[in-house]
Amino acid sequence: MTRMLAGVNGLGLMCVTVGMILVEWGAGAAVSRVLPYLTLALLIVLTPQVRRGRQCFVVVGVALTVALAFQTADWGRYALAGLQKAAFIGAFFCALASLRSVAQRSTAIQEAGRFLARQPPGRRYLALTFGGQMFALVLNYGAIALLGGLARASAGTEQNAEIRQHRRRRMLLAIQRGFASTLPWSPLSFAIAITTALIPGTSWATVALPGMITSVLMAGTGWALDTIFKPKLSVPAPSRQRPEGSWLLMSPLIILLGVILGSVAVLYLLTGIHVVGLVILIVPVVAALWAILQGRPDVSGTPGLPGIRSWLKGYVFTELPEVKGEVVLLMMAGYIGTLGAALLGPVLATFGVDLSLLPTPVFLVLCVWLIPLAGQIGMNPILAVTLMAPLIPSAETLGVAPTAIVVAIAAGWALSGVTSPFTATTLLVGSFGEVSARHVGVVWNRGYFLTTAVILSIWVLCYAQF
Repeated sequence: MTRMLAGVNGLGLMCVTVGMILVEWGAGAAVSRVLPYLTLALLIVLTPQVRRGRQCFVVVGVALTVALAFQTADWGRYALAGLQKAAFIGAFFCALASLRSVAQRSTAIQEAGRFLARQPPGRRYLALTFGGQMFALVLNYGAIALLGGLARASAGTEQNAEIRQHRRRRMLLAIQRGFASTLPWSPLSFAIAITTALIPGTSWATVALPGMITSVLMAGTGWALDTIFKPKLSVPAPSRQRPEGSWLLMSPLIILLGVILGSVAVLYLLTGIHVVGLVILIVPVVAALWAILQGRPDVSGTPGLPGIRSWLKGYVFTELPEVKGEVVLLMMAGYIGTLGAALLGPVLATFGVDLSLLPTPVFLVLCVWLIPLAGQIGMNPILAVTLMAPLIPSAETLGVAPTAIVVAIAAGWALSGVTSPFTATTLLVGSFGEVSARHVGVVWNRGYFLTTAVILSIWVLCYAQF
């Protein structure tokens, strides 16, 4: 029975993903009408199987639907829009998971991670930050799981407890901050995929360059703070050892990233399809080709196509069902945000609250600060942004380019990734660092957040003036 249910879960997620690909590529008008109902059926099947914390999100979604039904006769339109948003998020997650599934089994990826973790103190932070960025593009949250485990193992070889504790903390923070710094520009990040879908007149092509500047500011601030505030040791620092291997170990990862990002860029220029539609097709195709190139044999020992059949079977019927809790959380965050915005808009109007009356600089800076602050009370960035975006005044009203709004929101989203105790990044880092997620976000990253938030606020205001 459990095996059958896992199969239903995996096939349901694959159907939603394929349906979203058809919708994004303009080949599924009928599918677009059916997809919200398929998503609803999938959520009904998954909800009894996940933890109570995830089920609470479903309960909140149902409550918002009922409340909206009492408020307006047009509630069904909002519910279908919310389910469409949930399908989009679920498909995007499954597409990224396919690449992570193959990458985590790659010997080359493992060796590249070990090389980064063994770097000497003088360049370890920069190496792990840079590595965290590249691994994040391929593995998403799996980058922290892989590099975090290797960092903990590397730090564990140190005999002195004081040095071991400092080294582990600094390595984990470099990985986490490197991961977060990819969110403002990467076409494979939820921050860009969702924000550009919600803010009219924006796309990955328009936000990639300013997003990269945000990324450099975040990564550079982290390195500067780590360099300036090095811990003072009560014992002499150990002698440095040259790590085994060379930077050529990173070449398979760089080639893979070049293939993915290059394919996205070229197809975007040729087709004009939204980047999400490109990603949810390109990434699984690259994952399948990688599985073939790895030559992973199936049970009969035959590499190639039989091997990919074995990988695909494991991915659909084992790996996807194992992440059902994360899928429900992310999909419901999109649904709740969509319906919550529909409910909140009239309430604000009743109280005479008009966000367009805020000075534009104040509004943009609030975007940088409010998203991470909302994360402190348990609001997933997807939920916070989906809830906030429909309430944002138009770019014309604010007197700025639409891209400036995305840059501000993406900066806040990235900062939430290193401070919120409810995000996967802080939970994973806390687990590897043997401290609570709240300790990671509020204590370890407090100075980094305050400094970076100020710098990014200035950057957002400067960009808005261009």
